[in-house]
Order: sequence, then C-alpha cells, then structure tokens
Amino acid sequence: MIKDDFNISICLRNVMKVTLFIPTLNELDGMKIVMPKFKKEWYDQLLIVDGGSTDGTIEWARERGYDVYVQKIKGLWHGYIEAYPLVRGDVMVTLSPDGNCMPEIMPLLIDKMRDGYDMVIASRYFDGAKSYDDDILTGFGNWMFTNTINLLFGGHYTDAMGIYRAYRTALIPILDLDKEETYAPEKLFFTKIGVEPILSVRSAKRKLKTAEIPADEPKRIAGIRKLQIIRWGAAYLSQILRETYYWK
Repeated sequence: MIKDDFNISICLRNVMKVTLFIPTLNELDGMKIVMPKFKKEWYDQLLIVDGGSTDGTIEWARERGYDVYVQKIKGLWHGYIEAYPLVRGDVMVTLSPDGNCMPEIMPLLIDKMRDGYDMVIASRYFDGAKSYDDDILTGFGNWMFTNTINLLFGGHYTDAMGIYRAYRTALIPILDLDKEETYAPEKLFFTKIGVEPILSVRSAKRKLKTAEIPADEPKRIAGIRKLQIIRWGAAYLSQILRETYYWK
C-alpha cells in the first residue's frame, strides 16, 4: 500500500465516497438496460464521460439526471484525463455500459475496497469466473498481457486489462494517469488506448495493495466492439515494455 505519497491514516472503512465513472460512445441500447440496475445507494456520484455519441446516448443520460461530460479530444484516455478533475469520490469504479460488466458486482468491489485495498479488479478469469465475450484473439491477448505484466513487474493479476475495477482516486496523480506522456506509445500506432493496463503496471511497480474478485463477463447487449486488436495490442505492448525502464 502507498505510504510515501498520501496519508493512508484516514480509514475508508467507515467513510468512503464513491464515484461511478462510465465512459460511453454510442451506447444507447446498452445504457437503457444496464443503467437502471445501478442503485443510488451504491454511489455518491455518477459521471458519464462521453466521447461524442451520435445515437442519443448523451440526451438519454441527461434526461435522467446523470452528470454528463462530453470530452473535447477523442480517445479513451483523453476522456479520463479531461474528466478526472470532476471526480468527487475517494474511490472510482469504472465500467462499460455495454452489458459486459454486471451491475450487481459493484457492491462487492466497494466492500473489498473497504478492507484497505488501493485497487480491486473484477476479474473475468479469477476463481472460476469466465468471459462470454472473449474470442480466441481477445482471450489470448488478455492472457498474454496479464502474464507479461506479472512477469516483468511482480504482479499477481489474473486480469490486468479489464475496465471493471475500483481504485482510489488519489492514485491518479501518484501514478501519473493524468499525464499525456504516460500514453505516448500510442502515437507510434495512430490509435487511442485505455488506462487500465498502465494502471495495473504502475500499481504492481509501486507494490500497491491490490486484489481481485471473480466476475463473469456476459456478452455485450448491443453496440460495436471498439477494440482495435492489432493497433491497441501493439500500443499496449510498447507501453508495457517501456515501463521496464521508464517512470519511477
């Protein structure tokens, strides 16, 4: 657990504000089914970070009173960086509203965080959990990247790549998740990658207190998979390898 960068003496077991942080891009069909399943008592803030939807996602969310931030620059991590200052919770829970992330898992993530963890991942491969959305390529990619991170940085993950996780908001500046330079390798492959792998890498490098809980990944309800397998894979691999000599 972090000891040198922020004071952990304030125990989160009794008082812990939670921000449900949901990136979207044309997720209207999934939102209609998934969002009503999140109970208001599970979170203190619900923040939708939209990448420029044209299918009515933004309007639907605002009509229901959700806070919606429409990012100015396209790309997953750009949305995170732009919206990080809006996060009010001590803990963030990030997930996709396309049906891959089961809402009922969220309270289990929070309960685990209350035990003093810096990050808890809803793993698709831990303790009997299974992904029903994986294909051969994505399944192999998740396995390869996770094991590479474990080997190079001493992690103990079964799922280092998944978006569904909870982590302390204070980790954002500590791990430089809000710095553009952190995601520089993507420029070589003309793509925009997510924050989860680098979050897993740097948490392992800093020996943070992390845990996983089992969480099946259902098939997506609707929408088009936005994963760019070749370009994202190359960018993630470059990013991971760079971390062997770069950063703290």
